[in-house]
Amino acid sequence: MSQVGEFNPASDPYESRPTYYIGQHDSNRWEVLTDDQYRQVLSSGFNFVTAPITNQHFFQRVVDLYKEFLQEQEEWLEKRGITAGQRANPSMPGPIVPTLTDLDTSLYPSQIIGSLITYASPWIDLCSSNPHISSISRQVLNLEVAYANFCGARTIVIPGPRSDGSGPGVAQYARAIQEALQQVSRANLIIHLPMYREPGLEEKAETLSSIFNTDTTAEQDPSKDIDIFTSWDSWHTIRTVCEYSSRLFLALRIPRRVPEKALQERWFSEPLHFLTVDQTVFQLNRAGHPSLSKHHQTLINRYMRLKNSPWLILSDVGPSAEELTRIYKQKAIEYPTLTEAASKALAKERKTNKTGINDHVAYIKHLERQQLPYTAMETPALVSFQDWLQSPLQPLADNLESATYEVFEGDPVKYDQYESAIAEAMAEWKILKKPSALGTPETPYNPELVVAVAGAGRGPLVTRVIRAAESTGTQIQLWALEKNQNAFVYLLNKNKRDWNNRVTLVKTDMRGWTGPNPKDSPGTTTCKVDILVTELLGSFGDNELSPECLDGIQNHISRPYGISIPHSYTAHLSPISTPRIYADISSRVVSDPNAFDIPYVVRLFQLDFVAQKVPGHPRFQQAWEFIHPVEVNRADDFAEVHGKAIKYVNPGGGSMYGSSGTNEHNARHCHLTFVCPTRGVIHGLAGYFESVLYESEVTGSGKDPVEISILPDQIDRKSKDMISWFPIFFPLKKPLYFPQDTELEVSMWRQTDDTKVWYEWMVEVYAWVGPKQRNKVGASEMHSSRKVACLM
Repeated sequence: MSQVGEFNPASDPYESRPTYYIGQHDSNRWEVLTDDQYRQVLSSGFNFVTAPITNQHFFQRVVDLYKEFLQEQEEWLEKRGITAGQRANPSMPGPIVPTLTDLDTSLYPSQIIGSLITYASPWIDLCSSNPHISSISRQVLNLEVAYANFCGARTIVIPGPRSDGSGPGVAQYARAIQEALQQVSRANLIIHLPMYREPGLEEKAETLSSIFNTDTTAEQDPSKDIDIFTSWDSWHTIRTVCEYSSRLFLALRIPRRVPEKALQERWFSEPLHFLTVDQTVFQLNRAGHPSLSKHHQTLINRYMRLKNSPWLILSDVGPSAEELTRIYKQKAIEYPTLTEAASKALAKERKTNKTGINDHVAYIKHLERQQLPYTAMETPALVSFQDWLQSPLQPLADNLESATYEVFEGDPVKYDQYESAIAEAMAEWKILKKPSALGTPETPYNPELVVAVAGAGRGPLVTRVIRAAESTGTQIQLWALEKNQNAFVYLLNKNKRDWNNRVTLVKTDMRGWTGPNPKDSPGTTTCKVDILVTELLGSFGDNELSPECLDGIQNHISRPYGISIPHSYTAHLSPISTPRIYADISSRVVSDPNAFDIPYVVRLFQLDFVAQKVPGHPRFQQAWEFIHPVEVNRADDFAEVHGKAIKYVNPGGGSMYGSSGTNEHNARHCHLTFVCPTRGVIHGLAGYFESVLYESEVTGSGKDPVEISILPDQIDRKSKDMISWFPIFFPLKKPLYFPQDTELEVSMWRQTDDTKVWYEWMVEVYAWVGPKQRNKVGASEMHSSRKVACLM
């Protein structure tokens, strides 16, 4: 048997893992590899290579251009008697970089251009405080990206700012990237940034600023603590200025020392395209081969679980251009002379390069094989749903299709939990000898129970009720209600084929059902239901109107002993950063002005939970709860006394504005406080739910409730691998930035006007400025889903 994490195709041919695509980058490379050199790199195990857009000739031409400008400027000042300390004329024209020539580049349109990762010049300085150098750098960048785009390049990597800070540098850089995006029509721009400012992790090339001694960047003080979030601050500025462009991505430099978990998760939520690993990050193991620490392995494996997993670029580990030329010439010697064949150097080199695979590539391939296989929650279908937005279902207003039901039925975990809850309820009914619906005043307890499944769909819960009754030896009269006439046809057939006509089927909306008629007394009035089973829950628990549906049928539950499964459910919230989803919603606003007021069902994956768990303020906080059964003021009861309520159709403020208020008991409000010790940005609120299907009624039984949960920190304990419900996402129209040591105040309302249900939400930011004082530093606008409300 293979060990955990060890790949053995013979043991399980169906196991699969994320695939690593490995590229090579040479920081000293000035020329695009020739076809022969390119083939040599691929034969050593790499999948792709980087290619400089311009060469050393162009670099020298730009340097000479600036030197000439400085000389001309000095001569101009001397002629006018202006000394260095006096102010020069700001209207003097600056240097203009001429267009590229064939001597400035070795990059041309070719069949392999699409597989080359083009790399912009690392010597430009877009952040320079010298206006002429920053202008030259911007001109060079525009020339390069435009030419690479012309050649057919689809990916252009641009070295990021060399430093962060509060000065104008990063803003200048961001503005230049925004302009560069306008220069290219199809190519993606990838900003190359370090995970944090670890010394030695920057580009090795000199910049124009350092060459001309105009570099004002302060040296990193080794004795000073490193603020590990400054690099992310720069990235946030860049992508904000670029309005979260769908063609702007990130290449992340992995440091020698892996940072704390909070920063890892922050970068995990960003649009990663490449992870770059420098030669200095690797360590030699006992056998003298390159390797990475366990922390590096964990980080890489974590990032590779993304649907669009980043590609790996190994920097300065592969053969240089000179080595590639030498290797090619060596392999071209088909018939070496006796002297060459006897050469110890040649023999040694051929022995050590027997496989031809680069040592670093071989190690990365080893890590690829050592990954844990995809889990039950990482099937191809589920991975495809990562961060894919879906509008919530309207189960009361719309009839679902068979394929939708089939998706729901593909989750055995949910139905196993339901069956356990039903079986436990039936077993305890016997133990407690509770009065039943078919009982009489003389004999309240009757071993035969009346069970109803409301909203039966295609019948999976009906099957589980029958199985629970058989496992506990319980006699039941089973009723199944379904309003979807198409699904009802399916139920009729299933009742004959699988259930032996043991189920009484009723095509009706559960809210209008008049109740069951006992089978042994068909002429009598309706009786009550002992156990009512429903699966009306949504991603937020109540967002598919489970409370409203149960209000219309729970009057048929026998009191006080009748049971509702589920018994209760709670909604939970947590503020999150999810740039990818925000960018997706932003692209929809043109066609749908309400895009930011829609709560989306989405399998949240590439995100950062910005709040931390502290005493009294957990990361996931309960918004509200619903418990069933409950006495309610039903609409038909209201009508009998007061007449039919008039529905006010103009925009209103809830149930007390032109409506009867019969659904007011299902309105909710919460105000939650989340603690954020590190600075960041949120794009919305993640919503989850938990439900107690059944809680033991036997005193002192010591049994845990039968529960289901989609809370990230509870799902494995309560309903592991359950996939029936994805979380819900409440977006913010504008990303909300917050400084460190802040508190996020989340307010949310569940509103109703007796015809529909909607949510309203807002977030406020408070920063602590003293031991007992905090100031409000930001807030979102009030959002409302009223225009896309769930219809009752």
